[in-house]
Amino acid sequence: MAEQSGFLAVDIGGTKLATAIVSLSGAVIARSQAPTPKTDVWATLSSLVIEQLSSAPIAVSSVGVGCGGPMEWAGESVSPLNIQDWRNFPLRRRFAEITQLPVFIANDAQAIVLGEAWCGAAQGTSDVLGMVVSTGVGGGILSRGQLVVGRLGNAGHIGHINVQPDGRLCACGARGCLEAYASGPSIASITGAPAESASTETVLTTGRYVGLAIASAAALLDFDLVVIGGSVALGFGEPFFAAVRQELEQSAQLDFIRGVQVKPVGLGADSPLVGAAAVARMATIV
Repeated sequence: MAEQSGFLAVDIGGTKLATAIVSLSGAVIARSQAPTPKTDVWATLSSLVIEQLSSAPIAVSSVGVGCGGPMEWAGESVSPLNIQDWRNFPLRRRFAEITQLPVFIANDAQAIVLGEAWCGAAQGTSDVLGMVVSTGVGGGILSRGQLVVGRLGNAGHIGHINVQPDGRLCACGARGCLEAYASGPSIASITGAPAESASTETVLTTGRYVGLAIASAAALLDFDLVVIGGSVALGFGEPFFAAVRQELEQSAQLDFIRGVQVKPVGLGADSPLVGAAAVARMATIV
């Protein structure tokens, strides 16, 4: 029997805005997207959301949102580093006003790790780091099967682990963050070319930086699987993942870190949207 209800999923990124209707089993059954504008992001996003809801082929019970951080608890306000137009933007209230539905918001990488544990590459694994390597670099953590959120909901920001003391200036204001080397805009700034045109050397260097950050995070958090998505990571492909694994093998020398697996997200380009739906799903089953 066909499923008669599902979730509205929203993925908010610095490059694109995407919405989808996702079924209760995690299938994406309708979608839309638009480039992220430089200004008045909400106008574009709200239009996408209203259009997606109005044409939804099934009933929608709630809204799940994945958005870059930092943010206040549950997305009451958000200040994504890769969306300059939003500082302390009241995202949850705005969504509630236009949808008249329950709204649940998490960091985009937290959303991805939830989605991958639900029906992707992390099924059956209880201790996982999910990463997004794209316009920004983010992370989400499952520990003993539970999402680690932290004091304000911002746990997992692996993009701001220091990988180069006194290194490049990051968008956050610090120097040497992983995001200052591995994000799409940073790669373009370093090389003078967009990330999709990166040389083999740049791909491998980016992978090594990511592997170095994972080694530090694994020592702190004791996970055994890393799933990585995002346009940069997936666009770089297997050479990038091989470089991540090689650096992790060299840098992770404690017994409990050795053997940590690194995989691309199992849901591919749908991972952010299924992850956003998983945020709403988690809220309804807790």
